[in-house]
Amino acid sequence: MLPSAGLERLNAFSDGVFAVLITVLVLELRPPEIPTFVALLALWPTWLSYGVSYLFIAIVWANHHHLLRHASEMTARLMWHNFAHLFSVSLLPLATAWMAVSELSPQPVAFYAGVFFLVNLTYIFLIRELIEPMPVEVIPLNVRKAMRIRSIATLCLFGLAALVALKYPIIGLAICCCCLAVYLRPEAPGARN
Repeated sequence: MLPSAGLERLNAFSDGVFAVLITVLVLELRPPEIPTFVALLALWPTWLSYGVSYLFIAIVWANHHHLLRHASEMTARLMWHNFAHLFSVSLLPLATAWMAVSELSPQPVAFYAGVFFLVNLTYIFLIRELIEPMPVEVIPLNVRKAMRIRSIATLCLFGLAALVALKYPIIGLAICCCCLAVYLRPEAPGARN
């Protein structure tokens, strides 16, 4: 079955938002005022924040793209769940810039983890909208269960990361990285390609 024009527009719009977010993210990078490698290395929090966020946006986009393949028609609920998800992802450049400028201070890292809590929460809404109505022959029960477990476990871990970051920001950021590593492969464990 061919996707409807509404779904094509939703996908195109979503891809555009992700492209703009990556562009905004890179616009925050500034070269050092002193033309030396030492000055460049002194900006390590900025480069780390940028690199991690770029990878995170790529992971979120890949999972979003994979999930939208399951859409059979454009609905108002799908559109609004998608807008909520894109809004949450759109907070990443702000969170990244604040984390970089603060040199990974506790509150900015906690905010960064909080943004990922929101990204994951809105992703769960998309899963419910797109996967739950699918026939069991298309998405087996074990795959649905794996998706549910993965999304709820990572949601809890992002919340934990936000709390931990208030005292230990590097550990909070590490928890975020571990959570997103689970999503490197968009398919849920047990799913067939």
